[in-house]
Formats: sequence, C-alpha cells, structure tokens
Amino acid sequence: MNSHALGLSLPLWSVLPFAGLLLAIALLPLLAPWFWARHYGKVSAAFGLPVAAWFLFNAPRELLRTGMEYISFLVLLASLYTISGGIFLRGTIRGTPGVNCAFLGAGALLANLLGTTGASMLLIRPLLRANAHRKKTAHVYIFFIFVVANIGGALTPIGDPPLFLGYLKGVPFFWTVTNLWGCWLAVTGAVIGIFYALDLLARRSEEGSEGPGPPPAETPERARFSVEGGWNFLLLAAVLAAAFLPPPVRETAMVAAAIVSVWKTPARIREENGFAYGPIEEVAVLFAGIFAAMIPALLILKARGGEIVATQPWHFFWGTGLLSSFLDNAPAYLAFFSLAQGMGGPSEVAGVSAPFLRAISTGAVFMGACTYIGNAPNFMVRGIVESAGVRMPSFLGYMACSAAVLLPVFALFTWIFL
Repeated sequence: MNSHALGLSLPLWSVLPFAGLLLAIALLPLLAPWFWARHYGKVSAAFGLPVAAWFLFNAPRELLRTGMEYISFLVLLASLYTISGGIFLRGTIRGTPGVNCAFLGAGALLANLLGTTGASMLLIRPLLRANAHRKKTAHVYIFFIFVVANIGGALTPIGDPPLFLGYLKGVPFFWTVTNLWGCWLAVTGAVIGIFYALDLLARRSEEGSEGPGPPPAETPERARFSVEGGWNFLLLAAVLAAAFLPPPVRETAMVAAAIVSVWKTPARIREENGFAYGPIEEVAVLFAGIFAAMIPALLILKARGGEIVATQPWHFFWGTGLLSSFLDNAPAYLAFFSLAQGMGGPSEVAGVSAPFLRAISTGAVFMGACTYIGNAPNFMVRGIVESAGVRMPSFLGYMACSAAVLLPVFALFTWIFL
C-alpha cells in the first residue's frame, strides 16, 4: 500500500498518541515537574512505541523512512550542540543597550551557521557576564530567546530544526535564504529595535534610582576578549558542508566532526562553558517518541489535506505558528507541510506552493519564540539564566511578554508579506 492509500485508510483516532504525547510535553513539566524529570523517557515510549510497532508489522517502509529522518535530525542537532560547547568566549564586556543589541544581531546571524541551539549555548554565558553588573536584566534574556533561540535561525536549514526537516523532505538548501531573507531582516530588525528602546529605558531607570554604578577605581580589572577552542569553528564549517552530502555520508561526517571536537577540545573549556549532555539527551528521547507517534498524523494530512479549509498563506503562517507555540515547531512544520502537499494546486517546492512554504517556514521559526516550549533552546536558555541567579518569568509570564512584543510584529508581518 502506498503512502497516499495508507493515509486515506488510517482512522482519525490514530493521531491520538501524537496529540497525547505533545500535550504531555506541554503540561507535565508544569503540573508535575518531579515526575517529568524522572520519567519523561517512559512517557515518550508509552506514546511512541505502540505506533512504531503497528507500522513495523503493517507499513515497515514508512517506519524506516521516519527512522532515517529522525537520525538525520538528531545527528545535526547533537553535532552542532557538541561542537559549539567546545568554544569559550572570554573577556569583559559591559552590557549597554548597544552592546546587548550587538549580541542579539550577532546571535541572529550565527544561528544560521551554528543552529539556534548552538548559537544560544555559545552566547548566553558571555551575555550573562556582560550584564552581571546590572539589576534589571530579565528582559535581556527574554529577547535573547526571541531572537537568537528562534527568529534568527530562519535563513538556512542548519538554523532551526523545522527547516532541516524541510530540507530532508526535498526543499533545496538555499531556498530559505533566497526566499526568506526579507522576512528575516524585517522581523529581526523590528524585535531588536523594540529591545533597544526597552533596554535603554531599563538602563536609565537603574541609573536614576541607583546611580551609574561604581567608580572606575572600584571596577574589576577587565579581561581582554579572546576565543578558546576557536578551531571548533572549522568543525562547524565541516558540519555545514556535510549537509550537502547524501545520506549516510552526511550523518557520518557530522558525527566524525563531533567526535573530533570532544577528542581534541580540552575538558576545562567545556567545564567553563557549563557543558553537559543532559539537554541533548532529553531532546533525543522525546523526539524519538514524537517522530514515531506523528506518522499517522502526517500521512492523513498529506492524503486528506484538500479537505481542510486553508486557502491563504496567512492561514498557514498562523496555523503553523500557533501549533509551534504551544507544542513544538518541528512537528508543527511537518504537520502543515504535509497538509500543503495534500491540497493540490501549484507545487513549486517539494510538492508545496512557494507562498505556502514561506508562510509555514516563517510561522514555525518565528512563533517558536512565543512560549518556553516552542523550541528546544528556550528552556535551555531559561535554565542557564536562572542558574546564574536571574529570575525569569513563569510560563504564563513569559507568554504575556511574548504576546505583548511579538504578536503586533507578526500581525504587521502578515499584512506586509503574506
């Protein structure tokens, strides 16, 4: 049975394991954090394994195809995460509004080469050190999540997991930068501009209430800026080049680059970076369940997409974005990508209309910033910042911040671009 016939034959209730797993990911860390921390792997397996077992006996080709996509997805994330953890930026930089904007702009560019995860892990600790002398800094790290952990990674398949999944589905590597650079520049520029105004107000408020800070004689000696483990940038370039290779050579080259990084990078550099494999292990376990559980949903959407009323690009932007916000942007991208493939009509790019694909891509990448659970780096950044003693907003508090800043920007983006 081919994929189309299988998608038509699957009952709608077959998507329940996928929906259940995504709800568990969204709610259990909030409602039962102690249970989730100990048993998230069991939860992922409980939803994913039954679906995988059914496809193993009834449609093994679909399971094999999904398994290969999962391996490619995980190898990319793990290699970027591991290699970027071997680069340590040392130096004393004072976090003025201009300097903080420079961090965000640099992070937005680096996210397309290191991935949003790699760029976030590389820059968050130097940003913390740069703003350690300030009292009001939570907004700095909220905007860091907006820009570096999400919006910035819209230009290459390396940048954000949804775009890499699109590349695996047949979207040309350079399609994103060619077609999304205007969207990226407008939204990134708007968000950084809003941040500059807010950070300037926060800095003036601090100076007005507490003075400009200690006199120069009391300021600690400034360390010169330097990069340790900088040769890891060559390995990151190797990972980027490997993306053009066919599987399994692509994955082999990426794994080899990560192994060389671990082997050759002094352990003290990773220790100073606070590097640990826990976050990528959690991603590996959770996405194993997600990739398995979502097979029926993707097949049904691809086969029956024409039955769903979504006729305009903005429908796909907001649909993909809302699903990305409250669940995760990688499966949200695949769900609406499959929906667009099943609608018929023009299919300029990998079976999808180019305006629809632009809307799906920007919706997934941009709106992953709306909640802590929208993209993998969001929670990772929050954890690092809170471990440094900075109080971050609660889940609902962060949502309120993102709604106030991002929703007007996205509404304007919809009017201009979609």
